[in-house]
Amino acid sequence: MMIEPISVVIPTYNRPLFLCELLESIIRQTHRPLEVIIVNDGGENVDFVKHLYPELEMTILNPFPKPHHVTARNLGIQAARGSYILLCDDDDMLLPQHIEESMKLMREENVDFVHSDAEIFDFSVENGVRVPMSQKLFAYHYTLDDMKKFSTYIPSGTIYRRDIHQVIGHLDPEMNNYWDWDFFLRVYETFNIRRLPMATVLYAYGHTSKSAAPAKMRHYLDKLCAKHNLNPLPTKNFWTLLQEPELLARKASSYRTWDGQPIRSRYNRGTDLHS
Repeated sequence: MMIEPISVVIPTYNRPLFLCELLESIIRQTHRPLEVIIVNDGGENVDFVKHLYPELEMTILNPFPKPHHVTARNLGIQAARGSYILLCDDDDMLLPQHIEESMKLMREENVDFVHSDAEIFDFSVENGVRVPMSQKLFAYHYTLDDMKKFSTYIPSGTIYRRDIHQVIGHLDPEMNNYWDWDFFLRVYETFNIRRLPMATVLYAYGHTSKSAAPAKMRHYLDKLCAKHNLNPLPTKNFWTLLQEPELLARKASSYRTWDGQPIRSRYNRGTDLHS
């Protein structure tokens, strides 16, 4: 069977421990990607990760001036050599079967874009390791109309055909807070999207504030609504939205394999490389 060439694109900013845990999760994949592209979004130097994870073909981009996170993703996509792109935030992780199962679904259903369910976890950092304190399944059915009201799309772990960008362009840097929702809706207009009903993404939630500035969110949400001709949408934080009756009714079952154990990276074993 042909092994599809996948480029993993990771924007990062001053989270070396989290980044290394993500890289650890990537080397554990049953389907190893062609390359990993890390885009340093104006943070501390992370070149040391090449030495920590020599198994990965890795490119680290250090653009100047600071590009900001959406543009950072675009720079990584533009540098990619693979036929497929895998997007992942630097603080999230992937379970070992994630790439293999995503690509299996893509082949079997001849689709262009696959995203998966997730385990949302809160954590504390103990002895240089993120230790999960709780986990919650994030899995929802949806239609396009549903997604125009409440987004249940987590971009980390998404795998899609790179040539999608030749048709719809790149991620919109003007959509700062809702770039992922915007991207999903743009892809849906032309391409086939499938949800993988497996919780193979570990989505970190707990190291930042659980609610962004309302004025900032309102500005970008209004831009999203205008761009996609959506009805006015409420500004609510992530946790509040998950309790909406309409979202609760969309809850779906999902195959879960994570035992809640931390993914220990090589970060602390390589202190001489990043001190």
